[in-house]
Amino acid sequence: MSNRLKTSAPITTIVFDMDGTVLNTLEDLTASMNYVLERFGMPGHTLEEYRLFFGNGAKEALRLSLPEGTSPAILDDMMPVFKEHYDAHCLDKTGPYDGIIDLMKELKKRGYKMAIVSNKIDSAVKELHQRFFADSVDVALGEKPGINRKPAPDMVEAALEELGSTKEESVYIGDSEVDFLTAKNSGLPCISVLWGFRDKDYLIEQGAYCFADNPSDIIDILS
Repeated sequence: MSNRLKTSAPITTIVFDMDGTVLNTLEDLTASMNYVLERFGMPGHTLEEYRLFFGNGAKEALRLSLPEGTSPAILDDMMPVFKEHYDAHCLDKTGPYDGIIDLMKELKKRGYKMAIVSNKIDSAVKELHQRFFADSVDVALGEKPGINRKPAPDMVEAALEELGSTKEESVYIGDSEVDFLTAKNSGLPCISVLWGFRDKDYLIEQGAYCFADNPSDIIDILS
């Protein structure tokens, strides 16, 4: 399998996913999810179970965590509790994966424009962006009313518009099947990272074709 990007023009712009790609958020997400479930008298789940639940946003992850037979209508009551808890605790254990900060600095040095797009709640995306990536990443967008969540292309298109870039000069980097579909729906080539929430065999089954085992691989792929 070739590990090269399918591009028609030089890459100037990189759009990153957040959870599982640039930040290891799983422990804080797990804690907030289990807090909500406990508040509503429901059993929690393990870190590894949540690894597979996340990708389509917090509400979908919460839906997947509900006991069988539970009406999804309860999510409207649960989500504000999750949002309040996660906003207060999204930095408890979250941090960049090893090598990510160095990668961002090198990409910035080489002149790449960068954005982060996430199905995570927008307030948390903004806070985490400011905490870890404000010096390197120009745009950060999360889930909010009026913009369709990934894998719809809306977030990517909005980010590219803010950056003044076209899809022909851009690449998407993520860790899940949702990210691969987002890139496909946006007309961008995709680099799938292997340190996140999904494994390589699963991503290959979804159609992924270009992989980074560690952050430094991204420089090699783009070169």
